[in-house]
Amino acid sequence: MNEWRFAWIALGLGSVLLCLLVVLQEKRKTRKIMTTLNLMLDEALTGSFTSNRFDESLLSSLECRLNRYLNASTVSARNLTIEKEKIKALLADISHQTQTPIANILLYAQLLEEQNLSEESMECVAALRGQAEKLSFLIASLVKLSRLETGVFTLHPVTHGIAPMLEEAVGQLAPKAAQKDIALTMNTTADIAIFDYKWTTEALCNLLDNAIKYTPVGGSIQVSAKVYDLFCRVDVADTGIGISEAEQAKVFLRFYRSPSVSEQEGVGIGLYLTRQILEGQGGYIKVASSLNNGSVFSMFLPR
Repeated sequence: MNEWRFAWIALGLGSVLLCLLVVLQEKRKTRKIMTTLNLMLDEALTGSFTSNRFDESLLSSLECRLNRYLNASTVSARNLTIEKEKIKALLADISHQTQTPIANILLYAQLLEEQNLSEESMECVAALRGQAEKLSFLIASLVKLSRLETGVFTLHPVTHGIAPMLEEAVGQLAPKAAQKDIALTMNTTADIAIFDYKWTTEALCNLLDNAIKYTPVGGSIQVSAKVYDLFCRVDVADTGIGISEAEQAKVFLRFYRSPSVSEQEGVGIGLYLTRQILEGQGGYIKVASSLNNGSVFSMFLPR
């Protein structure tokens, strides 16, 4: 009886030992597979991955499939890089090829304005100059927008004080506001935020330019900043013509222009570019407005 008991105990211990060996072996195999997969992914991230197994195992099949996927991804990434370089070259070519003709048109228009021309001819020269300036602005805006969208230009947000940006933007647009007798004021602030100084200043200038354009003579524009826990809000509040509720979402679309402002100069790209700049650095833009009651455009910059 004792012999049978010892036999069963020995058999049980042998079974437990065998199970432990199997578990350890499977664990070791799993760890080896995970190590191999981790190595494969590390090589994939550095672009040095190559398939080196050609047996019939599952891992070999996975490795071959991963190799095909990475090769396809590499080709796609390479093609995307090539396309970006083509776009970059095309944009540079457009900018270069159009800059000189437009500059010459503006120069000749200025020379004509200095001549003793008839009133009718002077009107034609003024129209020529205005259209050339509009074309120059359009091409510059399209080049900037295309470079942002294709990643040729990248945003580099870092911590900046808000006040210098507000002062620079207001300083740039103050003469234009003065021409329409618009009071352009700014609240000083010591707040800081994280943003790309150059591009965010341009975004703010777009908002100020629009505010001046759509504010009647003798109106006012107020630039101010307010701090929240996560964002710093920069407001551009005007006493202009306002925007209907139905159009408030559309004004940020590319090339959208309201029928009510069709007589005003513009191409409908400024607000779209502003939104792209803000979203590209973790911010966003909102508008609060109603017809004939002015508008408040708010830029939210991460802190």
